[in-house]
Amino acid sequence: MLAVIMSVIVISLSGVMMPGPMFAVAVAKSYHNPWAGMKISIGHAIIEVPIILLIYFGFARFFQLQAFQIVLSLLGGGMLIWMGIGMFRARKEVVQSGKDLKYGAVTAGIVMSALNPFFLLWWATVGSMLVMKFEAFGTKGLPIFILTHWICDFIWLSLVSLLIYRTKALWGKRFQEWIFVACSLLLVGLSIWFIFSGIKKVIN
Repeated sequence: MLAVIMSVIVISLSGVMMPGPMFAVAVAKSYHNPWAGMKISIGHAIIEVPIILLIYFGFARFFQLQAFQIVLSLLGGGMLIWMGIGMFRARKEVVQSGKDLKYGAVTAGIVMSALNPFFLLWWATVGSMLVMKFEAFGTKGLPIFILTHWICDFIWLSLVSLLIYRTKALWGKRFQEWIFVACSLLLVGLSIWFIFSGIKKVIN
C-alpha cells in the first residue's frame, strides 16, 4: 500500500500546486488570516469527499457527460468573473484599509471546487484511476485515500497562507496591490477559458 500512497501524494501535490482559482483566492484571503488556506481546504473537502464517494460507487461517467460540463463551464466561468472583478475592485481597501474580501475562506473553497469543470473532469479521469487503486484494499482503502489526498491540499494551502501572512509586511503597498491585480487577472483568465470551453462544446 505504501507505493500506492506515495503515488497519490505525488499526483495530488502536482495538481494542488498548479496556479488556479483556489490558489489565487488563497493568496488574497491570506492577507488578514493566516488560517485562510486551512479553511479553504475544508471548503474544498466539503465538495471533494462526496465526489470521491460517487466515483467509488460508479458515478464517474456522470462528470464526463457533455451537457453537465457545458452547464458547469458557463456557471463556473460567470462566478469566477464576478469574483475576479470583485477582487480587483477591493485591492486598495484590502491593502490600504485592512478590510477583507466579502466572501469567507470556507465559502471560497466550496465555490472554487463546485464550479470548476476541470476539477470535476480531473476526478472523472485521473482521480478515478487513483480511487480504483485503493479498491484492492477493501473498505479501509477509501478513507486512507481520502485522508492522504486531503492532507496534501491542507498542507500546501496552509503553507501558502502562512507565507503570505508572515511576509506581507516586507512588501510595499504598491507591490501588494499588484499581487491582487495578478490574482484577479488569473481568475478572469480562467473564467474566460471555462466559458470558451463550454461554448466550444455547444458548437461541436
